[in-house]
Amino acid sequence: MRKKPRSVEIFNLSFLDVVSCGFGALILLLVISKISEPQVAQTMARDRHAELAALENELTAVREEAKQVWQQLLQHQEELEQADRQLTENVAGLVRMQERIAGHSKSSEAVAIAEQKLQTARQQLTEEMQRLQRQQRIRTVSQQPIGGIPVDSEYIIFVIDTSGSMQKFAWPMVRRKMTEILDVHPRVKGLQVMNDMGEYMFSQYSGRWIADTPARRKAVLRRLASWAPFSNSSPVEGITSAIRRFYSKEKKISLYVFGDDFSRGSIQTVVNTVTQMNQRDMSGNKRVRIHAIGFPVLFAPSGAENNVIRFAALMRRLAEDNNGSFVGLTNLDK
Repeated sequence: MRKKPRSVEIFNLSFLDVVSCGFGALILLLVISKISEPQVAQTMARDRHAELAALENELTAVREEAKQVWQQLLQHQEELEQADRQLTENVAGLVRMQERIAGHSKSSEAVAIAEQKLQTARQQLTEEMQRLQRQQRIRTVSQQPIGGIPVDSEYIIFVIDTSGSMQKFAWPMVRRKMTEILDVHPRVKGLQVMNDMGEYMFSQYSGRWIADTPARRKAVLRRLASWAPFSNSSPVEGITSAIRRFYSKEKKISLYVFGDDFSRGSIQTVVNTVTQMNQRDMSGNKRVRIHAIGFPVLFAPSGAENNVIRFAALMRRLAEDNNGSFVGLTNLDK
């Protein structure tokens, strides 16, 4: 018996399943592409911003380099202009020099005439002008603060009698004479101030030199106005202390002694002691010059004249033996 052929159905369930799956896959691809599109756009935007920032940096660097090149160009142009001006001045100088050379003979005659006129004017000085010149010379000499005292020392030391008589009667003159001595020593390597007992004006500089500066000099003069340590009115201790501490074969030192009397002790003993301490150098000169100024304080009181005479005798002898000078003031006014 013959079988009937089966009828084929195109749109059966399996076919519909396949078609549905295909459409579903397409829809899923579309959904995925829409989701990832913003992320891709953001990445591209970031890359473009980075490229733009890099280009801006390069543009800034190029502008800065162009600015520097322009400044260098201006500088070179200024140098060229300056060189051109200098060249012009040199040419003008050469022209002037040639003119002077050409007129040398004429200028020599003019100089000779001027010198002749000057000589004639000098010879025609009146007696009044000559008198004024002599007065000027006398005034210049009289303005010297200390006569005959050498000022070649590199270091100076002051030994000042701070006794009551000096403080009461002579102190303004003491301050004046110290100022004058400092003025004739415009610059030294060091200075020091002690009283007749060997006590230092500035204890922080005990045993060492004070640097010579304008400020230090002002400080010394300012301190001197009220400086009044104890004194036995004898310069011996201060002199010997100064030489013992500061004597040096490598230094030129001047020792200035201010005082009014020497009441006790042997003059010869002091002279011998100082001679032993202040040795001579290879040239036969004493390394420490001793100068002294005597203040006429004790002439009036009865019985004090001998002390004044003893001070003058002692200091004159020390000055003579130690390459110095002794000045005895006649009054306390000038």
